[in-house]
Amino acid sequence: MGNEMRIVTKDSKDKYIFTDVCDEHPESIEMLHKLAGQDIDTTTTRLDITNLDTIREMVKKNDVKVIVNCAAWTNVDGAEDPEKYELVELLNAKAPENLAIAMKEVNGLLVHISTDYVFGGDPYNTPCKEDQKGTPTGVYGLTKLHGEEAIQKAGCRYIIIRTAWLYSEFGKNFVKTMMNLTATKPQLKVVFDQVGTPTYAFDLAQAIVVAIEDYKKEIINSQLSTVNYSKSGVYHYSNEGVCSWFDFTKMIQQIGLEIGYYNRLPKQGDLEGLCDIQPCHSDDFPSPVKRPSYSVLDKTKIKEIFDIMIPYWTESLHICINNLI
Repeated sequence: MGNEMRIVTKDSKDKYIFTDVCDEHPESIEMLHKLAGQDIDTTTTRLDITNLDTIREMVKKNDVKVIVNCAAWTNVDGAEDPEKYELVELLNAKAPENLAIAMKEVNGLLVHISTDYVFGGDPYNTPCKEDQKGTPTGVYGLTKLHGEEAIQKAGCRYIIIRTAWLYSEFGKNFVKTMMNLTATKPQLKVVFDQVGTPTYAFDLAQAIVVAIEDYKKEIINSQLSTVNYSKSGVYHYSNEGVCSWFDFTKMIQQIGLEIGYYNRLPKQGDLEGLCDIQPCHSDDFPSPVKRPSYSVLDKTKIKEIFDIMIPYWTESLHICINNLI
């Protein structure tokens, strides 16, 4: 998400911080230039968000009014390692609390990215709403829920956005993995009993900017430093529509075919024809944590409050894949 925030705020003169795991890989820099031009700022400032004093210093030095927190421990299976519990809680709960306290002290806004993994313990068959009780099934979801609670307890102005199945042109993600596997494997099995909605990170970044602009109109431009932001709260954002991971993979392959992705690649060994993608059950891929079987997010609130139009998931997927080839 950090690189997407670079792109959508490229021409902004506002002073705010967006945090993410540092990504200085040459491929990411090359993609930034491809998507946003050679003049985009690719520099990175290191900030330890587990240290409140360093955050305070950064905020004061740069007169920061908004922080967008995209950083987190996101290795869902790895979070189940007992030796990692303390670190996962530190990154997913204590660090967001630190950011919230720092924003509270300067009457600023914290935008925090959370996850559909706060759900999953109860069976659902309708889209999850913001006020629905969190029922995480693993350490990752539990610590992300703790982070949400810590932000709200801190008393700052905040926008918490839960998202799901995030992918982009940057880093490791499902779309890039499946583009590679469908081009190199004769057959794949992909689960069909986990249902949700993909989220194109660029679309989410644009929604965040819309929310920040709204905040500026209500608070910053009015110069009312002591009032609460009327739209502080928890929101849901993903692209529109519903699919399983199996459907997601089939669509990745279909779009790849439409735009000639597979024709541009050298033949891989004895691979002939298209990869045969077959549905399977989650039990076929044992995992230390049970993933939500249905985590479709109800986005009515964010659409109505911020007047946001959300693209259908296949439309955004087409854009991303086209950028990747």
